[in-house]
Amino acid sequence: MMRTSVVSQLQYRVAQYFYMLGMVAEPVIYLVVWTTIARQHGGAVNGITVGQFAAYYIVWTLVRNMNIVFGAPFWEWRIREGRLAGDLLRPLNILHYDLAFFAGWKFVVVALWIPIAVGLSAVFHPDLHPSALEIVVFVAAIWGAYFVRSMFQATIGMLNFWTTRGAAVFDLYMATEMLLSGRLVPLKLMPGWVQTLADFLPFKWTFGFPIESLVGSLSTRSLLLGLGAQVMWTVIGYVLFTFAWRAAIKRFSAVGA
Repeated sequence: MMRTSVVSQLQYRVAQYFYMLGMVAEPVIYLVVWTTIARQHGGAVNGITVGQFAAYYIVWTLVRNMNIVFGAPFWEWRIREGRLAGDLLRPLNILHYDLAFFAGWKFVVVALWIPIAVGLSAVFHPDLHPSALEIVVFVAAIWGAYFVRSMFQATIGMLNFWTTRGAAVFDLYMATEMLLSGRLVPLKLMPGWVQTLADFLPFKWTFGFPIESLVGSLSTRSLLLGLGAQVMWTVIGYVLFTFAWRAAIKRFSAVGA
């Protein structure tokens, strides 16, 4: 499945590249806003310099693309279009196919991201000097983020077996993610209680931690604890999905699908 994904994405690499360029608009807007604010405040905001903002949001572009998963709303499409019935005939759980397909996509994403990162770096001049350990942790962390987000998106997607209004829950999830993950702004700029809350929820480990592992000054202990947190939330998400999936399939079968 991963090989199929790579081949299919390479066949449509031009469309994929324009899609990625479109996604760059979001971080560039954030970057321009925060660098402008930083310059107006003497070159830094809460200790984050203009160059560090640039590094944060340039790395953000890769983390965001690595975090693209089979989203919760698409489960409604899968059920409505009758695709789920066919998927259930496969030998493995449908989650495994989703994970493999989107994981294969990531290898193409990384290759296409490199020239984008070079271009953004030439314009915004990021302050980025990671150590070898930080690079290794970052590589592991972006995959950890992918698995954490996949588990929770799939779990929320199970709501579509019971209601046609699952999009409302998904919207709430996304709004919470925007605020507590480091996706909208670096968590260092948020109030202390928000940072504390983020430590105990999965969102930070899908955006903030992977980015900070490369651009921040996290200690070795913090880096390893972050990877551990990703493993923990992946397991929690998988357990939640497993229970929800079993109940969802019973309901799906009960209505004569």
